[in-house]
Amino acid sequence: MKGEDIFARYSRQIFIEEIGLEGQRKIINAKVLVIGAGGLGSPVIQYLAAAGVGTLSVADFDEVELHNLNRQVIHNECSVGSSKVESAEKFVKNLNQQVHFTGYQLKINAANAEELISAYDIIVDGSDNFTTRYLVNDTCARLEKPLVYGSILGFYGQVAVFNYQGSRNLRDIFPEPPSDENLPDCDSLGVLGPLPGIVGSMMANLTLNIITNLPVPVNRLTLVDTWNWTFQTVKF
Repeated sequence: MKGEDIFARYSRQIFIEEIGLEGQRKIINAKVLVIGAGGLGSPVIQYLAAAGVGTLSVADFDEVELHNLNRQVIHNECSVGSSKVESAEKFVKNLNQQVHFTGYQLKINAANAEELISAYDIIVDGSDNFTTRYLVNDTCARLEKPLVYGSILGFYGQVAVFNYQGSRNLRDIFPEPPSDENLPDCDSLGVLGPLPGIVGSMMANLTLNIITNLPVPVNRLTLVDTWNWTFQTVKF
């Protein structure tokens, strides 16, 4: 993309003194992998594509279902029945054709995690289960990849940056995943649509902070409580 086109599209980011044209070029050269194209992944994908992240990849094995549409804002009624990766690609291409999109229609597991994650600068985890979260965390820690983490349930969310410039990771605050038995999830407790939008937007913002060398909170877990409308930071 030519310099004048970059400025025309991203001027409102470039006008920010701490970002400028150099920061925008960092965004364009960044390679980000988003794990999950659901409630959290949707706003992350939306805002990173809008910001001009040059290489944006998404890994998800699921298909779009009607009940996803109250919160998974990159999908629509025409997407129901298709893969979330394909739907995400259509969304990104319609929003910003300058973004190089790669979709991985697969479930991340111990056999493929390292090869997949190693190719990217930053990993954003929007998965919805503890097995994947801990696998992604452990792989990022081993490969020294910064990990932007988020989770949601009911009216509550969590956001953190792990393994950034030697900072702590998920196991430093939660050493072991809880038992899968009787664990509540969005299928049983539900989730109000804007909550993943709030948490996912925070995750996207943190990702852009990492890319552009803006301040990044480390060794801190932000707790989002939309029932009481409070935001609390816990140091660990």
